[in-house]
Amino acid sequence: MYSLNVPIPSAVRDLAADLRPALAGFDRVRESRDRTLVLKRLPAEDRREYLRVERQAREALAGAPAVEAAVTGIGVFRDPPNGPGPVIYLTIESPGLQQLHERLVETLGAVAELEGDGYVPHVTLARGDAEQALDRLRARELDETRFVIDTLEFYDGRHGERIDTLSLPS
Repeated sequence: MYSLNVPIPSAVRDLAADLRPALAGFDRVRESRDRTLVLKRLPAEDRREYLRVERQAREALAGAPAVEAAVTGIGVFRDPPNGPGPVIYLTIESPGLQQLHERLVETLGAVAELEGDGYVPHVTLARGDAEQALDRLRARELDETRFVIDTLEFYDGRHGERIDTLSLPS
């Protein structure tokens, strides 16, 4: 699966690392290297399709500026559309990121239940049943962590590697 992702800034990685001990009860905890903020899944099954879709995504985002974002808390998907739940995540607030997502959905379509109106910008921390840990995490107050999104990454999930980047001018 291909996607267009937001690189996770070091301040957000540090915040997630600080929360790591509190994630001890969950079935699966995301490692730092595996954390993502997916802007849009790209509808491509092979490299040829991917190249066409990448070109369309670049055209859809032509002239789009850098956007501001902030981690504003901890959220939960109790019944996620894919995989076991619940999913605990860092909530990302960014009207600009939402607008970028909408531009891509207009061009490439939406993945049902995950994108379009269902899109929730987030960074997954852990998943699986751990109700006590979940309650403790949700009760935690986090200092707002602000950052600027000025680069996006085209990503190949099958091979776990970045393919290319797209700069958003400041």
